[in-house]
Amino acid sequence: MVYDALIGPFTEFEFMRRALAAVIALSLAGAPIGVFLMLRRMSLVGDAMAHAILPGAAVGFLLSGLNLFAMTAGGLIAGFAVAILAGLVARSTGLKEDASLATFYLASLALGVTIVSINGTNIDLLHVLFGNILAMDDQTLLVVAFNATVTLLVLAVIYRPLVIESVDPLFLRTVSRAGGPAHLAFLALVVINLVNGFQALGTLLAVGLMILPAGIARFWSRDLTVMICIAVVAAALSGYAGLVLSFQTRVPSGPAIILVATVLYIVSVLFGRVGGLVRQMFPGRHLEA
Repeated sequence: MVYDALIGPFTEFEFMRRALAAVIALSLAGAPIGVFLMLRRMSLVGDAMAHAILPGAAVGFLLSGLNLFAMTAGGLIAGFAVAILAGLVARSTGLKEDASLATFYLASLALGVTIVSINGTNIDLLHVLFGNILAMDDQTLLVVAFNATVTLLVLAVIYRPLVIESVDPLFLRTVSRAGGPAHLAFLALVVINLVNGFQALGTLLAVGLMILPAGIARFWSRDLTVMICIAVVAAALSGYAGLVLSFQTRVPSGPAIILVATVLYIVSVLFGRVGGLVRQMFPGRHLEA
């Protein structure tokens, strides 16, 4: 009974195995990005960029259907365009960068929904917004795995300046010029991973598999390496449990994955070792002299 419920779907159905492999790839790449977004207090920037890629991805979807190359190219172009325009406006007018980015991402979201609504169907709109990881084919899975590999390699290269800039950007500017390139490379990785999660979870939920696991890790450790490991495990576990929940019920796969991650987050808020509510209510006994 337990085998049939928890393991059987993945041994019997190839589409479930592809979905699980995609979730693991997204977890390995997206969760570390989410930890750095949280560490750099850029969590809402990730959400904004997830909406910003919608017009380009929607155009690619309508022109080529479920062609991940077209959707990825469109999403990357739209994401980088919004990031560059928001930065230019912020530096030219004195407007805060977060306010500028909020304006552009709202406009992008409205434009993307309009494009799909006018030229597509309600099913197209739902697919673009919420994705369908169970419909992933081998070609799409290879692209997701490739993007995840590139993300991990680039993250390994920029890891040290990225950590230092997150903690003390002024110190990094005094000892090295790597801060600027590392920041730009990190923003590129954010966009790539949001587009990478587009097919699986859609634009509205792709950022969830990045931010929620990072929030979970925050309540269990203060060590960055441990946080990244916890976030990856939490993301993969959420993906696995979400797929099982979706298979056994009528809950769509994307929302099911995010709902499981939300439950893990709530458990972490309550019982986490670092700042959990129960831990604060019943602190351990301190050593006495």
